[in-house]
Order: sequence, then C-alpha cells, then structure tokens
Amino acid sequence: MIHGVYDKLRSLQDILSKKFEIEKEILEIPKVLTTKTELLNRLKKLFNEKKNSLEELKERITKLRGKLIEAETKREAYEKQMDQIKTQREYEALDKEIKDATEKEQNLRKEIIRTEKDYEELESTLERDKALISQQEEDLLQEEEKIKSEKAEKEAYLNQLTKEEKEIIPDLDEDILFKFERIIRSKSGLGIVPVRRSVCSGCHMILPAQFENEVRSGEEILFCPYCSRILFYSEDEDSVFAFGEEEVGSLADLDFFSEDDIDEEE
Repeated sequence: MIHGVYDKLRSLQDILSKKFEIEKEILEIPKVLTTKTELLNRLKKLFNEKKNSLEELKERITKLRGKLIEAETKREAYEKQMDQIKTQREYEALDKEIKDATEKEQNLRKEIIRTEKDYEELESTLERDKALISQQEEDLLQEEEKIKSEKAEKEAYLNQLTKEEKEIIPDLDEDILFKFERIIRSKSGLGIVPVRRSVCSGCHMILPAQFENEVRSGEEILFCPYCSRILFYSEDEDSVFAFGEEEVGSLADLDFFSEDDIDEEE
C-alpha cells in the first residue's frame, strides 16, 4: 500500500514541478512587456520635453528678430541725423550711438544664427526620435501578440497538468499532500527522494540509524528531519561499500594496502 503512495507521489512530483514552473513563467511573461512599455513611455516623455524646447527656441528666434529690427531701425535713425549735426561734440556723440547700435545688430545676428542652428539640430533629433518611437510602438504591438499566444499555450499546458494532478490526488492524504506541494515549491521541484546508504539524496545529510530503519520498513510516510522531503528507501546494488559513486568512482579507484606495503612501513 505504502509503495503505491510513493509511486503516486513521484508521478505527482513530476506534474507539480512542471506546473509550478509554468505558473512562474506565466507570471514572468508580463514583465517583458512592462519593461518595453516603460522604455517607450520614457522615449515619449523625452520627445515631449524636446518638443517643448523646440517651441521655446522658436519663440526666442522670433524675439531676437524683433530686437534686431529695433536695432536696425535705431541705427538708421541715427545715421539720418548725421546730416543735421552742427558741432564736433554732437558728431562724436551721434557716432558713438551709431557704433553701439551697429554692434548690437551684429551680436543679435550672431545669436540668431546660433539659435537657428540649435533649432535645426533639435528639429532633426525630434524627427529621428519620432521614427524610433513609431518603431517601438510597432514592436510593442508585435510583442503583445506574441505574449498572448505564448500565454495561451502555457495556460493550455497548465490546464492539462492540473487535469493530470486531479487524477492522482484523490487517494492521497490531504495533510501529506499540502506539505508535499509546499516542499516542491521550496526545494527546486524535489519533494520525494530516496535514502541511499543512510544518506538523504535530497540534502545529502546522514540519517540516524533508527530513523533509516523506519524509512526502510515503509510502514508510514516519513519526512527528512533536515530538509523536510518525503523519504523512501532505495537499495544500492552497485557496491557493498557504504560510499557514494561520486566519492570513490569505481572499485578500481580504491587503494588497498598489500603485505609488502605493510612490511615497508614497519
């Protein structure tokens, strides 16, 4: 009877391991979409900020051109007054006003050229960003379709696993089943493991001799006192020695003392 329970638990372990992995994958799927959506939103935010900066440059150019017209008008007015001056002092004063107005014109023209260049560069950048955003939006739509398809496939597989699970669990003790599911979730998909040569193959801890005998008797479901996994006894037919294969390899790898070796040491 107990061996039949072990068989069911091993079958259930395979199902639950796959089921929990699929559930985890389904939860992870939206994260990819979320990351791409956040990236797209950042691009759009930067685009809007640059667009606002472009508008500010446009307004600045308009104001600079207005100031340039004022400076040109003032210079021309001063130049017309040159025909009306009568003294050297008036001439020097007016000449200074003309020079100041001319210098202001030149500075304004230089600033307009710089600002227009910044405007053109930013406008070009916005065109590239707009194309990039458009491409990102298209990629996001394709990713959404891909995710929907992938999620549907995983959910169909999950439903199949759940169906297989329901076929196994009716005859299993609810308390054991509850613990078993928790163990599989927390122990990398391993909830039932064999005891080999007094060692739990789940956590590789040596078990007390009396406890090992209880596991060997197979009279009840027992949990490893160290890792909480369900244990069942497994006979090791490969070697009469109490060593794991990973520790000694094969019998040929073991070193034995010969009589000559003993004589030499003496």
